[in-house]
Amino acid sequence: MAVTEPGARMNGDYVGRRTSFDTKQQLSEKVAAYVREGIMVGEFRAGEYIRTERLAQELGVSPTPVREALMLLGSEGTVRWEPRRGYRVVPLTPRDVSDLFDVQAFIAGELAARAAEALPDAELDRLEKLQADLEAADRAQLPEEVDRLNFEIHRTINKASDSHRMATLLNLTVSYVPLRFFGTIEGWSSASAHDHAPIFTALRERDTEAARTAMREHIRHIGDLLVSHLKARELLS
Repeated sequence: MAVTEPGARMNGDYVGRRTSFDTKQQLSEKVAAYVREGIMVGEFRAGEYIRTERLAQELGVSPTPVREALMLLGSEGTVRWEPRRGYRVVPLTPRDVSDLFDVQAFIAGELAARAAEALPDAELDRLEKLQADLEAADRAQLPEEVDRLNFEIHRTINKASDSHRMATLLNLTVSYVPLRFFGTIEGWSSASAHDHAPIFTALRERDTEAARTAMREHIRHIGDLLVSHLKARELLS
């Protein structure tokens, strides 16, 4: 089923979050992703207690997956258990976000370097067509389409690296970031449209070091945009 939530409980431009619970992902993982996203958009503020029963009722699920999700979030440091009080949201700092994107940049850079040696010419042609469509979507101010095309571009590059375990590690770090609200971040669509140019040049020239560097710079740029976005909304400690 799909649950439509009310908007964030603070002033902001990300409202009406929709979470689908009909995918193959474990229910507890879906709830954990929902809470991570809620923290990023200010729906769950630093120091706030997340009440199991209330969240379960809001999402239309039983308390068990919510408890499992909170235990998972506790193990990763997103929330902290306080005896007799429950789970409390841990403050998020600029360094937390920057560190996360530094890790993503390192892994994504390695995957791009390996893809530079492995991508068939036909796939490069397809990627360049996707990029042209992405740039058109950016000019038309269609952030959701930019997001979809951007995801397909990065997925194709990562898959071409033939490095399944490393790509899995990248996916783990990406799960900490609410990708579905990137379209509200000022400059994000333009960054996806313009930062890719040196990546594609490096891939076409089979230049592994240039591909690694260009991808790392792109991911770090996205991280900087997110930090600025969160600071402007006073969501960082």
